[in-house]
Order: sequence, then structure tokens, then C-alpha cells
Amino acid sequence: MKTLLINPVLNKEIKLRLRSLKSFMGILFYLAALGLVAIGFIYITMMNSRNGYIRPEESRMMFMVLSMVQMGLILFMTPGLTAGVISGERERQTLSMLLTTEQSSTSIILSKLVSSVAFLFLMISSSLPLYSIVFLYGGVSPGVLLGTFGIYVITIITIGSIGILFSTILKKTIVSMIATYGVALFLTVGTGFITVFTMSAILMGNSTNPAPYFLIMSNPAFALMTIFQPGLQEEFVMRTGIEFPFWISFVITFAVIAVICLLVSIAKLRPRMRPSGRRRKKDA
Repeated sequence: MKTLLINPVLNKEIKLRLRSLKSFMGILFYLAALGLVAIGFIYITMMNSRNGYIRPEESRMMFMVLSMVQMGLILFMTPGLTAGVISGERERQTLSMLLTTEQSSTSIILSKLVSSVAFLFLMISSSLPLYSIVFLYGGVSPGVLLGTFGIYVITIITIGSIGILFSTILKKTIVSMIATYGVALFLTVGTGFITVFTMSAILMGNSTNPAPYFLIMSNPAFALMTIFQPGLQEEFVMRTGIEFPFWISFVITFAVIAVICLLVSIAKLRPRMRPSGRRRKKDA
């Protein structure tokens, strides 16, 4: 296990990523975007308030807005950081040299994943001081904050695994990025749209139907909403008839997707070379 996580490939990837000025500029603009959202929300709220202060309910709303914006940024940045880790090596013609080393396919895939998501973990952890603004006004418990960052972690790992899968099976980086963005868009907007359409049909029929529960199990935005608004999960349980906690279903679904993507990537990393017909005859 130690050789899988501590190896030259991982060391090289982390050093190259963290020594680049672009990485720190990316963190700067990431925090600037979140900071502008927080400051803008506080300014608008205080301007519209009669007493000129923020109530705990409004602070909770600011937390929800920040969390949703950060989720959108995560879904936007993760495919860009992971969808080219293998196809980029292939385009630079360095993949063959990497495969001739003593590193196993599992070690290479996990190293690429860890180095990519480690940078994203650094970004979301650097946003913690911005969330301290929420605690100044109250309205959000530490448990909600931990649950929110837990959803971030499982989302980054799963979307990163999907990006590595497409980067392994597709030859072009741009194609793998488009495919990863398409899957991420379907998991958020697509499943949400289908679920809303199905729920409207249920409301017209005045009956319970478990189909929307299974359709939206892979939606990270809805998982965040169930953490923010526990009443939403109760309403969803009443409409679907499934009382199993939604966040557990979400974690299980994304964990299964991540494991499947990584296993397929490991299996497809090294091509299986078949001997030609002439060589078979000579050997015979």
C-alpha cells in the first residue's frame, strides 16, 4: 500500500503542480470569486435591511449561496485537472516511458488521482476562513459545515475518477474533457431536470413513487440541499416513500462510481499486445 501512494510518479506530479505560478494564481482567483460573492451578499442584505444588520436566517442563506457557488466551481475545475492526466502523457509521447517503469498501473492511476485532487483539497480548505464570516452572524452549526465539506470531498474524488477514466480510454485531451464535463452536467442538471419532471407527474397522480429517489441519488447539489434544509428531505421521503437517509445513498452511489471508474482505468492503462500471425507460425 505504501508503494501505491508514495512513489516517484506522485512526487513528480505534486512538485510540478505546486511549484507552478498558475496553481497559486488559480487559488487566488478562486478565493477572490468566493470573497466577492460573500461581500456582495452581505452588502445587498444590509442595504435591504431596515436595521442595517444581518440576522441568523440571512447568514444561513449566505452559507447556502457560498456552498452552492463552491460546488459549481468544483464541478467546473475538477474535469479540467483530471481529464488530461493520461491523455496528456500520450500526446506528449511520454506515456510509453511511464509504462516501462516499475510502477504498476494501479500506482500510476492512483498517483494521478491523488495529485490532482490534492490541489482541489487545498483550494477548498483555503476557503475555510471565508466560512468563518458565517459563524460571526450565527445560523449554521459545525455539523452542517462538516457535512458540506464531506460532500465536496466525495464529489471531487468521483468526478476526478470519471475524468481519469475518460483520459485513459480516449486519446485526445479535449475529447476526454468534453466527456467529463458532459457527465458532470448530467449528474447535476440532467438528473435534477428528470427528477423534477417525475415529481410533477407524482403530484398530479397523488401517489408515492420511489423512482425520483433513485434518479437523483447521484446529484451532489441536491445532497447539499438536504443538508441545508432537513425539511426538504422529509418532503422527499413523503413523496417517494423511501426513508433511508439521502446523504448515505449519495455517498454509496458516488463511491461505487469512483471505484468502477478507477478499476476500468487500471485495466485499460496498459494495452494488451497480441502477437502477429507470422510470429505465431514461427513459434509453432
